[in-house]
Formats: sequence, structure tokens, C-alpha cells
Amino acid sequence: MELAYIPSPSRGVIHLGPIPLRGYAFCIIIGVFVAVWLGNKRWVARGGQAGTVADIAVWAVPFGLVGGRLYHVITDYELYFSEGRDWVDAFKVWQGGLGIWGAIALGALGAWIGCRRRGIPLPAYADTIAPGIAFAQAIGRWGNWFNQELYGRETHVPWALHITSSEGGRVPGYYHPTFLYESLWCIGVGFLVIWADRRFKLGHGRAFALYVAAYCVGRGWIEYMRVDDAHHILGLRLNDWTAMIVFLLAVAYMVISAKKRPGREAVVEPGVSDGSTEGEAAAEPDGEDKAATEPETSDAKTDVKPDAKAEGGDETATEAEAETEVKDEAGSGTKKS
Repeated sequence: MELAYIPSPSRGVIHLGPIPLRGYAFCIIIGVFVAVWLGNKRWVARGGQAGTVADIAVWAVPFGLVGGRLYHVITDYELYFSEGRDWVDAFKVWQGGLGIWGAIALGALGAWIGCRRRGIPLPAYADTIAPGIAFAQAIGRWGNWFNQELYGRETHVPWALHITSSEGGRVPGYYHPTFLYESLWCIGVGFLVIWADRRFKLGHGRAFALYVAAYCVGRGWIEYMRVDDAHHILGLRLNDWTAMIVFLLAVAYMVISAKKRPGREAVVEPGVSDGSTEGEAAAEPDGEDKAATEPETSDAKTDVKPDAKAEGGDETATEAEAETEVKDEAGSGTKKS
């Protein structure tokens, strides 16, 4: 008997009357909310409008769920379509089985549709939500803990996962908690992307590519530890090959993109960042208006000055004449006396 271990939940669902509350589903939902919340903060910080990330997520999330399920069903088809299996189980997402590769691929398609409808560049949106996706994966992996699935080889380390279920070919015992390893790795990836984005001002999809590359590195060694059934190619699990290929593609994109489009986008959401500029332009006259206004002002000043001088001259002449008349009267008075 192990002195220290991670216990597995006795059940992964709680019934609230006729409504089942599943731990796996809760982890997915909480992860989505975290990704949207963080993505919104990053989007606004880059000059976007609050709520845009959520609006596009309305497209991205359903596409991602469908893509994740399709990848799982296609790569593990024998679980649903082999002899003695019920193909209807392929639709029971709450029982677990979402492939991150399919979720990202089809989720990107949904995000592209949402971005296109709003005139937003997809790479800028992807950079914004990249760390949020990593954190969402970290939370979502705890759904595997509720379902007692995706664990590694048998071990006696103090943090071993105690599997108690014998359903689906499970053998009770103590195993590496690969779900926990991946959860912690994803948290590190999220913070790495945030730091790199602030340090190097990553743009044009490079922050998202960094997230993909960093995740693939962790997924490679974690996948190698897993003992659940999987297709193998040349001695390696299918997901290991997928991780290596996607890693190379992500790194290649970062290098090529940095050469062709250095820096980051100045405007991420047209019509939002330009709002203040348009207001200032409307409040101030154009250069032609200023040019037309200035001569009129100077002409007015020129017209006023001669009049002012003329009026001043008339007043001075009048005062001089009055003084002369007084002197003449005074002089004539003296002569008479």
C-alpha cells in the first residue's frame, strides 16, 4: 500500500434531481470561460473592443468541440465501430474523448469565420487568445481525473494516481498522473507566451505559433508515458508523430513570418482604434480650411488697422484745432484790453 498518492474521485457525475452534473463537462466549460476572459483583457489592451473575443468564440468553441470529437473518433474508431461496440457512443462527449489537434484545427476554422464577419485579422486574434487556450487545456485535463483516464505507467512515486475503477479494461493500481503533468505543462506554456509576447512584441500569429510549439514539446514526452490503447507507427504512438510534425510546422511559421512580417499589427480591430482619431479630425478643420481661414483673418486685421489709424488721426486733428481757437481767442482778448 502506498503511503502517499493522488486519490481518484469515486464518481465523475453528481445528479441534481434528473440533471446530471459531470465533472468532465464542468472542466471544459470553466476552461472556455477562462480563455475568453483572458483573451478579452489582452484584446482590449491591444486596442480592440470589449466583447469581440466572446463574439468570435461563439463560432470557435462549437467548431472546436466538433473537431476535437471527430479527431478522437477517427483515431480511435475501434472503440465505437468494432464488433460488440455501439456507434451511438461516439456522440457521448461527456464520457471523455476530445483530441486537441482536431479541436485547434476546426476551432481555427470557426474563429476564421467569426473574424471574417467582423473584418478582423485571424493571426491577431489567435495571438490574443493563445495563452488563454493553454490555461483552458490545463483546466480541461482535470476532466480526465474525474473520468479516471489518460494515466501513465505504473509507479510508486509519492504523487502517483490511484486508479480504482475496473471499467473499460482499467486495472486498479498506482500510475503516473499524466493528466497532472500536462496540466502543469500547459500552465507553464501560458505564462511563457505572455512573457514572450510582452518581451518581443510577437505579432502576425507568432504568439500562437509559440504556444503550439511549446505545447507539442510537452505533449511529446507526456504521450510517451501513457499506457492507454493507441495506434503506433514505427514504434511511436500516433500522437507523438502528430506532435513532432505540428512542432516543426509551428517553428517554420515563426521563422518565415518574422522575416516577411516583422513587428506586430498596429490595428487589430478596424473602426475601434481609429475612433478617437476620427473624432479629433472632425473637431479640427482640415489643412485647406485652415489655409482658407488664415488669409481672411489677416485681411480683416489689415482692414481694421488703417481705419483705426484714420480715426486716431481725425481725433488728433480736432483736438489741435480746438487748442488753436482757444489760443486765438485768448490773444484777441488781450489786445482789446
